[in-house]
Amino acid sequence: MINHDSELSVLVSGATGQQGGATARALLARGIPVRALVRNPNAEKAQALKALGATLFQGDLNDPDSLQDACRGVRGVFSVQMPDMNNMESDMERVQCQNLVSAARALQVPQFVHTSVSGSERSHPDKPGWDERWNANYYISKNHNEQRVREAGFDSWTVLKPSFFMENLIRPSFMFANFVEDRLLTILKPDQGLALIAVADIGEAAAVAFQEPGRFHQQDIELAGDWLTLREVAGVLSACLGKHIEAPDLTVEQALEQGLHPALIQGQDLLNKLPSLARPERAHELGLKVTDFKTWAVAHWK
Repeated sequence: MINHDSELSVLVSGATGQQGGATARALLARGIPVRALVRNPNAEKAQALKALGATLFQGDLNDPDSLQDACRGVRGVFSVQMPDMNNMESDMERVQCQNLVSAARALQVPQFVHTSVSGSERSHPDKPGWDERWNANYYISKNHNEQRVREAGFDSWTVLKPSFFMENLIRPSFMFANFVEDRLLTILKPDQGLALIAVADIGEAAAVAFQEPGRFHQQDIELAGDWLTLREVAGVLSACLGKHIEAPDLTVEQALEQGLHPALIQGQDLLNKLPSLARPERAHELGLKVTDFKTWAVAHWK
């Protein structure tokens, strides 16, 4: 039975990151106590959460003992892990998720909300259309972690599957030439549809799931706030910036020559071939408030 005692906190992992931070703020805004898992309580982002009312708890997803202490007495856990960007073949992401799931189950935490990635079940080497150029370990890890959450035995579990972050279009960003120029640099095709989500909306979706565990139990939620082509995205950016932003149509070779980082090729190539399954309609059906790209861009590019 899920305990709704208002005195009990939700443990938020990755609390100083994008998704964890958004979730912590959304929970606090609803009056839900937050225990923020942080490696360095003195860090600026950690102190900012403390100022909002979060209780800081020093711990690390690589340290199972610290997670046992962190999970003690909480009503739910928000789970987010990132791959090791210096070693994409690493199993670090899987180990971290297993550590958090194991700690939560050992301490009988009733609710677990995990965030993964849109289309993870299709973007896998065992699925039709898979191309060996794409990084298999990334999607294997995402699928692995989702399955651990589903099978763990929580009273309530939810898997959020967010699409392409709108925040990727705030400079400095890998989406722009030299990170800051007035031109996009990508191999995403100009007329390929792109599912977009504001990071704040991921946090809102997580907070709603913690508020309504029964309604969101056993839900895999493909999460998007808008569906636009890259050309349409460029049009919105052009209007916000007051200057023309072009949606390029580049080959891999051309993009690399112009400075696109090789590590970005795989993910962008995959989005061209296997577009995200996420659509705003899914969020609307669930009563989740999501932001369209134009509204988001106007707010962030003033």
